[in-house]
Amino acid sequence: MKNSKSDRIKAAAHRALEEAHNRKKELEETKLDLELGGPKGLEPTRFGDWERKGIASDF
Repeated sequence: MKNSKSDRIKAAAHRALEEAHNRKKELEETKLDLELGGPKGLEPTRFGDWERKGIASDF
């Protein structure tokens, strides 16, 4: 029995949705908790410097 084109497309769409669901589930499981009491905004060590209350220090 030969599958029609629309049947193959439906099967591919179903597989794609299942893969997307699995990826989303995996990302949700690996989410990190937010840092409590940490710096606001962007990560201050992104340039190798640490800035706190306007004073910058190098590592």
